[in-house]
Amino acid sequence: MPNANEQTSALSQVQDRAVNELLRVAPVADDLARRFQEAGFSLALVGGSVRDALLGRLGNDLDFTTDARPQDVLKIVRPWADAVWEVGIAFGTVGAQKEARVGGVDRSFQIEVTTYRSEAYDRTSRKPEVAYGDSIEEDLVRRDFTVNAMAVALPEKEFIDPHGGLGDLAAGVLRTPGTPEASFSDDPLRMMRAARFAAQLDFEVAPEVVAALREMAGRIEIVSAERVRDELNKLVLSAYPRKGLTLLVDTGLADHVLPELPALRLESDEHHRHKDVYEHTLIVLEQAMALEDDGPDLTLRLAALLHDIGKPRTRRFESDGRVSFHHHEVVGAKMTKKRLTALKYSNELVKDISRLVELHLRFHGYGTGEWTDSAVRRYVRDAGPLLSRLHKLTRSDCTTRNRRRAAALSRAYDGLEGRIAKLQEQEELDAIRPDLDGNQIMEVLGVSPGPAVGQAYQHMLELRLENGPMEYGAAVAALKEWWAGQQG
Repeated sequence: MPNANEQTSALSQVQDRAVNELLRVAPVADDLARRFQEAGFSLALVGGSVRDALLGRLGNDLDFTTDARPQDVLKIVRPWADAVWEVGIAFGTVGAQKEARVGGVDRSFQIEVTTYRSEAYDRTSRKPEVAYGDSIEEDLVRRDFTVNAMAVALPEKEFIDPHGGLGDLAAGVLRTPGTPEASFSDDPLRMMRAARFAAQLDFEVAPEVVAALREMAGRIEIVSAERVRDELNKLVLSAYPRKGLTLLVDTGLADHVLPELPALRLESDEHHRHKDVYEHTLIVLEQAMALEDDGPDLTLRLAALLHDIGKPRTRRFESDGRVSFHHHEVVGAKMTKKRLTALKYSNELVKDISRLVELHLRFHGYGTGEWTDSAVRRYVRDAGPLLSRLHKLTRSDCTTRNRRRAAALSRAYDGLEGRIAKLQEQEELDAIRPDLDGNQIMEVLGVSPGPAVGQAYQHMLELRLENGPMEYGAAVAALKEWWAGQQG
């Protein structure tokens, strides 16, 4: 435990960072605050904006709270902002965009101003009931965690922290302003947010909060799938997703939002007897993250998280003592589609992630390079635009502690990628098409559009995959030969 001097020093550093961050956004924040003041209302920077300022990472998204009602907020903000939107006005929130020059740099600020409020769910509702409050203290006590229940009154820069959020921030602990049971009863989504913030901030969750999560996990069922999905995305895209996912599984929340994940805990992996599939999955996720080259990739991370969820349903105990999971990639792809659809993911994302799950084992048929060029072409064709992600997922799926085996798998995949690159250079593999298009097929065969053209096109595509590019004359001869066989 840090001593009193260390705690004082940590708090001092946190406050210094906050001052620097708030000075950076002061021209915009103070300007807006003066307008509220002139209209007879209060304004304070609040929640995540204050937390991030204290952490030294305040961005261009600024959250404010006020005693002004939404219609009054609109009257104040409309003449000042470059754009205003009312999407959240039913919940007391007005959004705005403001372009400003700060420190010699042009910046675009995304601003939300929310009226003091309190929220509560009833036992059957999926939507919070909103009631407006009259004091900032009343507003802060309804916030999810103490580190998000701090405010800075503007323009005077008065720091407001009635629940000890600054100390919890310095200690890296997530607590609730009131009892966690009351907080989670007000809005059960806060249970997901506990896991998300643990993953984003690398914070520990207070024991009483963990106990409430276990006791109340079932309450998450009343929250809409879209809200759960959005929190899950933020967790998965965070810097420490293992931390949040572990909390979801250990408290039973995952049983309600992603039951396929805890189902992996008791399953032995046929290649890695020393660890279960759940632990293997978390390692694959972290290894996939290490291969990201352009920021967090939701498609790759969800594919890594779900790639083995078909194993529990396909587990078989063989006569020789081995455990097998035949076709778990096919079963897993179907399970992935079902789960992601239930969580209201977009059709495109569901399709891509399911496809990666389905293809993640394909490489293991490659051996030491026995695939023909035709097999390599099919691998590229089947992966399509997901090829780069498939490379990363396949490499991440190697978690063996056997160094020789790991090195051999890595060399084999290096070899496959080399062959793909060589064929791509020769044949433009990314856009494999038959050597004759539909119009040429109809011209050669003298037929009109119809099923026969599609069959001919598919036949020519198979020839292209099997043999590589063909000269026009050879392609015409091959087509006529196939057509003659069809007529017989």
